[in-house]
Amino acid sequence: MRQTTYGSTPKPLTVNELIAMKQRGEKITCLTAYDASFSALIDKVGIDMMLVGDSLGMVIQGHDTTLPVTINDMVYHARSVSTARRRAFVIADLPFMSYNTPVVAAKNAAKLMQVGGVQMVKLEGPRIDVVRFLVDQGIPVCGHLGLLPQLINQLGSYKVQGKEPVDAAKIIADAHQLQQAGAGLLVLECVPAVLARDISAQLSIPVIGIGAGVDCDGQVLVLYDMLNIGIGKRPRFSKNFMQDAPTIEGAIDAYHQAVKQSRFPTAEHSF
Repeated sequence: MRQTTYGSTPKPLTVNELIAMKQRGEKITCLTAYDASFSALIDKVGIDMMLVGDSLGMVIQGHDTTLPVTINDMVYHARSVSTARRRAFVIADLPFMSYNTPVVAAKNAAKLMQVGGVQMVKLEGPRIDVVRFLVDQGIPVCGHLGLLPQLINQLGSYKVQGKEPVDAAKIIADAHQLQQAGAGLLVLECVPAVLARDISAQLSIPVIGIGAGVDCDGQVLVLYDMLNIGIGKRPRFSKNFMQDAPTIEGAIDAYHQAVKQSRFPTAEHSF
């Protein structure tokens, strides 16, 4: 895989390089990361992107949802991850209620970039006004549609989204609006594989799936789920890559290769 370097030190990937990967049909690999040690290991394997997810509220802090996570939590973990990586593109979630207005979103995104060292921020839902404002300030944004964990108290449970035609049409429309507002990436979570395939084909920006089928431009999993060390039940769309691997590094590489070769996710891990 090509790496952009200054001398012997890899240069971090850019969003333009991720778009180029989509254009040439190369799958993009992504895992969540929350600390320096895992960041260095994930980066060593060659994973393209790391997401400092607010999932840390569940897998690191032990909460039942992501809602208790604060912007200070996110900045702390983002700094740990970004300090240790060399090549991988780093994104961080804007946590619950940290982007309720465009100005609040910009202030919190600035913390994640200036102190946390990330290259892009991710927010949930079709917040077109917020996305447009952030992009206007020079802040790269990743959208997130489908299952929105920060809305768990409205949804009632973590379930597949977009199964009904009207709901699928809404997600498609929202995806186009996010792209038009300037989003550089889009995460689709827990949507039917056919819907994710259509959105990936229609958008020019990379679409990263989690529980969204094999036809997305890339895949992301929660690190602790794919290593089978999470404290909760592993989601159906994830896979225990430690089962056939002698080491953690081997499991991460197995995931990397499976995504690159379109061997993951299978129908078993899709909806």
